[in-house]
Amino acid sequence: MDVKKAAKALKELGHPTRLAIFKCLVKAGYKGIAVGDIQDKLGIPGSTLSHHIASLASAQLLHQRREGRTLFCSAEFEQLEAVILFLQDECCTSEEKVSL
Repeated sequence: MDVKKAAKALKELGHPTRLAIFKCLVKAGYKGIAVGDIQDKLGIPGSTLSHHIASLASAQLLHQRREGRTLFCSAEFEQLEAVILFLQDECCTSEEKVSL
């Protein structure tokens, strides 16, 4: 993952409402959760929820699918893992080794 993609994902997750939405998606697992259920759990207006879902989708952090009249969202776990690996990739590489 490059710096721009990581920064975009972290920016979108840096908003409290989007982070709460993403936590709902992570809790729901691979099957996802209906948008209406997210709205009920978080108590936010539908238009606000749509705006935040679009932001998370633009960072490729969620996937949407329609089943009949219901829109489901699920976390893009591979993208989440890529962000985490980006942050961990060079952990402690500049430290000098300490001999015991």
